[in-house]
Amino acid sequence: MSLPSSLLTQLLTIETATLGHIIDHGFMHPQLQCVLPAVRCCGPAVTVSLPEDDGYSLPAALQSAEQGSILVIERLNDDRHACWGAVMTAAAQQAGIVAVVLDGYITDISAIIAAPFPVWCKGRSPLTTKKGKQGGSVNKPIICGGVGVNPGDIILADENGVLALPRSEFETHLQQALRMQQQEPLIIEQLKQGISLADIYGHG
Repeated sequence: MSLPSSLLTQLLTIETATLGHIIDHGFMHPQLQCVLPAVRCCGPAVTVSLPEDDGYSLPAALQSAEQGSILVIERLNDDRHACWGAVMTAAAQQAGIVAVVLDGYITDISAIIAAPFPVWCKGRSPLTTKKGKQGGSVNKPIICGGVGVNPGDIILADENGVLALPRSEFETHLQQALRMQQQEPLIIEQLKQGISLADIYGHG
């Protein structure tokens, strides 16, 4: 399930917003933002579905995660409980997980920032999940941030948001995205030289 290092290196040079110029699907709700500034992560998804105050499924997910995975958490019918905090952050780092994406809330934000550990979420809450509560699932298809995610799908997340796609789709669009990013600094330099965007794009 792990990514070849060459592909991972290339994907980590791509901005989610660059792919936003090419495709219009796979992008999670813009409300999901990272608690750390200027960070980009990429890796295969370990999926978790958590109902309400389930505090059992996340430790189970950590046991199944491979080094370099990104934990993607669907919060189902809950919009209040924080399912992620300082203890889960330490456990995830121990398991080799590189980031977490959840369409819900976190707690202990200072500890997460100090770790430092990238978490994309909706915000923070003092109301937390409880030990001994069950009902979730691990490595099943989920919907997170309005996007369907299957176990092993590739997650690309940065300061602009989160994109989830099958590996084959990333590979299809990779070269175009790399070309676009190579062109952008040249366009910005032309603008600084006083050339209009209309002329650069050929509309002048």
